[in-house]
Amino acid sequence: MASLRDIKKRINSVKSTQKITKAMKMVAAARLKRAQDNILMARAYAERLQAVISSIAARIETKTHPLLEDREEKNKLLMLVFTSDRGLCGTFNSALLKQVEAYVAEKRNTYGEEICLMVVGRKGVEYLKKRNYNVIDSWTNIYQKEQYETARTIGEKIIDSFTNHQCDEVVIVYNRFRSAISQVPTFAKLLPLEPIIENPDLPLTDYIYEPDKQTLLNELLPRNVYTQIHRAILESIASELGARMTAMDNATNNAIEMVDRLTLLFNKTRQAAITKELMEIIGGAEAIKK
Repeated sequence: MASLRDIKKRINSVKSTQKITKAMKMVAAARLKRAQDNILMARAYAERLQAVISSIAARIETKTHPLLEDREEKNKLLMLVFTSDRGLCGTFNSALLKQVEAYVAEKRNTYGEEICLMVVGRKGVEYLKKRNYNVIDSWTNIYQKEQYETARTIGEKIIDSFTNHQCDEVVIVYNRFRSAISQVPTFAKLLPLEPIIENPDLPLTDYIYEPDKQTLLNELLPRNVYTQIHRAILESIASELGARMTAMDNATNNAIEMVDRLTLLFNKTRQAAITKELMEIIGGAEAIKK
């Protein structure tokens, strides 16, 4: 049985951990509200922008712009994966990365070994490189910087890879923020952009564009790539904060329960020690009387 000193030391250690997890929960909760507002605004803009561009793309020849080119022979797949830089956020990273592994295994039937990854976040970089995935580029500590400029930098590299036929399809992977306790691993096709026809049973209504459709696409298609990446960054930030807040809340509650169990064990051990001493005193007194 552990000594009273060991149990007391364990209680103090758990209490110290409890203070840390409680503080981390409060910090995550304070930052989550702003991150949640950011993603709600960015999500509406990103979805509407993609819908507008898809509508324009449905009314033109897809070969008129390289970012719309749906190649018949698809030989190379590029995946852009978003993870966190830090841990202590529950299954935020592990759940996403397990799905990435399953997706890569499925896509190998089509692409073979021609699957490369760009990874955002130190946890994802370490995990995927350790398992010998083809990580061709990576970024860390981007969540503390200007997110849109970072999204633009990543987007320019992806556009360059796609237009130079270094990849034939681009898929973006991130945790979509649903609530503080729910983050959904999401796979979305980034390039080529797929035209959307609102009502396939009716003929398409064309419009007069000012400026012309080609100029619009030249301006909007790259911006859409940057916007979708920016959205993924904001989704990942909000999801990470929600996951961390939930994980730290669970850790704090577990620490409270552990302190209660250890305190009960401490009291029982102390009572047993006192009872043992009393028995020894009484035994000694009886021996003297004899």
